[in-house]
Amino acid sequence: MLAEGPPGVLAYDGEEPVGWAAVAPRSKTTFARSRTIPRVDDADVWSVWCIRVKPGHRGNGISHHLLAGAVNFARDQGASILEGYPLENMGKTINTTMAYVGTKSLFEAAGFHQVAETKSVLDGFPRVLMRLAL
Repeated sequence: MLAEGPPGVLAYDGEEPVGWAAVAPRSKTTFARSRTIPRVDDADVWSVWCIRVKPGHRGNGISHHLLAGAVNFARDQGASILEGYPLENMGKTINTTMAYVGTKSLFEAAGFHQVAETKSVLDGFPRVLMRLAL
């Protein structure tokens, strides 16, 4: 999704990488031109759009740690607002290949608030635009 470079944060189990979260300024991602994920305003926001946990390590809260790491990384880089575009699955099971965008409840647990609906749908679930002021 990035125009340049693959920034993000990693999660480790000892020396083994077990997860990754993509985080960068929205202006450097394809979301800057998205037709399905709207711009809410002209704020200079950062985006976290992919949270991947290695099979065998899922269900251990790693995605929560990755999202917290993405928040800290964006804050350390000077971001004032961080956006995410998770699924609103209303507690229903998501195919793990489509869960990479996270869930609304994951983002809510990290303090994000929904600010807009989107036209994007994955695995039959709508994506929402969530924000966190840093």
